[in-house]
Amino acid sequence: MMRKKILGSHVKRLLSGVSAHGRRHLSEVETDLLQTELLLEEAVEKLTSSFMAIHSAVGARQETIDRLVAAGTLSGEDAAALSGMSGEIGSHVNTAITSMQFQDMTSQLIERTLKRVTGLREFLGTLDEHGADITHETGSDEIVERLGKVSMALAIQSLELRSVLRKSVEQQHLESGDIELF
Repeated sequence: MMRKKILGSHVKRLLSGVSAHGRRHLSEVETDLLQTELLLEEAVEKLTSSFMAIHSAVGARQETIDRLVAAGTLSGEDAAALSGMSGEIGSHVNTAITSMQFQDMTSQLIERTLKRVTGLREFLGTLDEHGADITHETGSDEIVERLGKVSMALAIQSLELRSVLRKSVEQQHLESGDIELF
């Protein structure tokens, strides 16, 4: 009777560990994917706005150029307008380029998500590896020993996976400084 209780407690601990570790990592995968989605949505909105502003500035500049061509002269007002439009277009282009940094940040999130998935695959592979040789004839003492080894291996793998994964996404840009998200 005592052996059954020992075996049962080890099996319960193993299953609880698999469940807890798996749920924790899957929650992190879900969080990474949601953050990626939000980042993409924000970046697309900024890019759309920036490109529409560029389009508007280029249209206004072309109207001024068309007036100059038609009039054959360049007034001080028109020269100032053209100069201002050049700065405005440059500003919109810089904003659009800065907004495109989302690609690097989302790549980091996706890479981290893939590491989590790989870690979960290895985690589950450990269960298979340690349990493959257990048969109906395997004695209780051997099962208890194997289950203890599995539990220890899974705990180590979980800690190693957590230590490899960064919690933040970073982007360095010369003009806007360092960016750290999440």
